[in-house]
Amino acid sequence: MFIKKLMMVLLIASTGQTAEKLKIGLVLDKGGKEDKSFNSAAYQGASLAEKELGIELKYVEATDVNSIENLHRQFAKKKFDLVIGIGFAQQDAVKKVAAQNPDTKFVIVDGEVTAPNVRSLMFEEHQGSFLVGYLAAMKSKTKKVGYIGGMDIPLIRRFAVGYEAGVKHFDKSFTVLENYIGITADSWNNPAKAKELALNQFQQGADIIFVAAGASNSGVFDAAEEKKKLAIGVDSNQNWMKPGFILTSMLKRVDQGVFATIKDLKDSKFTPGIVRYGLKDKGIDYAMDKHNEKLVSADDVKKLEKIKAEIIEGKIKVPDFYLMKKK
Repeated sequence: MFIKKLMMVLLIASTGQTAEKLKIGLVLDKGGKEDKSFNSAAYQGASLAEKELGIELKYVEATDVNSIENLHRQFAKKKFDLVIGIGFAQQDAVKKVAAQNPDTKFVIVDGEVTAPNVRSLMFEEHQGSFLVGYLAAMKSKTKKVGYIGGMDIPLIRRFAVGYEAGVKHFDKSFTVLENYIGITADSWNNPAKAKELALNQFQQGADIIFVAAGASNSGVFDAAEEKKKLAIGVDSNQNWMKPGFILTSMLKRVDQGVFATIKDLKDSKFTPGIVRYGLKDKGIDYAMDKHNEKLVSADDVKKLEKIKAEIIEGKIKVPDFYLMKKK
């Protein structure tokens, strides 16, 4: 028995295995882990990795854009194995700190950084937005629907373009109202302004509003409940927040991307470069559960799945704001 144990100790030593856990640092943006949206999804993915993969997780929430670079640098200084930045606003910080710390691996969600120690997680938001736009048109009784974005940036315009294309694919005669909460990071956490914009759109005749505005989404949901109209959530499954008033949620599986990246690192399979998630691999989807099953029928789902299949097969070309900008 003694010899067996001794051999095991020697084997562990020779293969470099130790009791030390992988140290993962998560830098959330100003919305924080309780935004019930983008940041919440990232935190859920990292927390699942902590539970199932046995990693050590530490997270911080950036109070403003200026604090982001220092937060990444602190994780690198403390020899964290992987530092994950959530949101396009962290792109420059990741690029700079990664170059200064080549032995630390980094991940940026919604930003492209080309470096030997950085992986970029990108999502095909326009595909999912097209789907929920088509659903909104199917369920609208006024032929007028709305879109409210958070910060007016290309990423959020990408949602809008996909959504309108989905609406028009169902019926070109529809009107799509479009508003943005603001041009600063505060736009992600301003539910009062979001509610004001939503009430205005409902007053103009819209009966369904798709919102992509982080923690501000709750303001649109409140307006939908108040006016007995419908809203569409984003990123995480937000159907539960106002059951009966949220038609569906356009899922952007940041949790899936974060978990998969941490697992790759643990399995020694981490590679730099861009990893894209879309409808085909369910990195983008729409939410169906007990909270919206009375709003979206089995026949509606069948029609949506047909549209989804046509997008995946390339029969439907969803316009992409990023590509439109380049023309």
